[in-house]
Amino acid sequence: MSTLPDRPLNIIVTGGGRGLGWEMADALLQAGHRVLVTGARASDELESACKAWNAGHAQPRALAEVADVAQWDDCQRVAQRCLQEWGHIDGLVNNAGRGMLEISDTFNTEPALFWQADPQGVSNILQANVQGPFLMARACVPHMVAQGWGRVVNISTSEVTMVRTGYCPYGPSKAALEAMSVIWAKDLAGRGVTVNVLLPGGATDTKLLPGSGTDRRGADGQLLSPALMRAPIAWLMSAPEEVNGRRYVARLWPADQPPEEAARQAQSLSHERPAIM
Repeated sequence: MSTLPDRPLNIIVTGGGRGLGWEMADALLQAGHRVLVTGARASDELESACKAWNAGHAQPRALAEVADVAQWDDCQRVAQRCLQEWGHIDGLVNNAGRGMLEISDTFNTEPALFWQADPQGVSNILQANVQGPFLMARACVPHMVAQGWGRVVNISTSEVTMVRTGYCPYGPSKAALEAMSVIWAKDLAGRGVTVNVLLPGGATDTKLLPGSGTDRRGADGQLLSPALMRAPIAWLMSAPEEVNGRRYVARLWPADQPPEEAARQAQSLSHERPAIM
């Protein structure tokens, strides 16, 4: 059984400049790890976040890289940057993605019917949410396998969103991501590398939703804080190898419980699926 490296973990967080990604990256830094955060476009968010995270530290513990996860060359460049700067890739949080704003700016109040959707918008979502996590994992996981240790966490959405009226292709893209996660976990079993799924458990206050401030809300009228991802991601990145192929709902993670008990309560029940082999 693989053991946790006796050093800070080097973790790539895609889409780490804001929202869920920023909260998770910040939590991992607070836990003593190092993070490389990516964003699809050059912006002040990434650089400002890293500047703040590195303030007062002699050596950088946070790096920023502009990269589109839907582009294979960009994903390879991110992996190489982490290796060149820190020598190892220990964790990958596949958080970057595109939402229904690619299709409609009123999707949370008026269903965006699939036969009216812009084909390019549909392609953008599928490329970012399905192809992107695969390409990032393809670039990073071989290094994890070679060193005998690694953690991959794919950020998903609730099952109701996967099949919600007017949420195509965002919902189905996350269903595909979860199916891939199950396969990856099986493929990696016994190699010291794990793959798990983490989701907020409802709409969160991020820029994937239209509006701002009190005008921003989810389709169910609720809005969760992105900060609820902090405790689960910190635990998952150092969890033992047997924690593999599991699904955790951050909204169900009780802050007043020890991590192992909190994880038990937040774990989503798995459903048996047909076995091919």
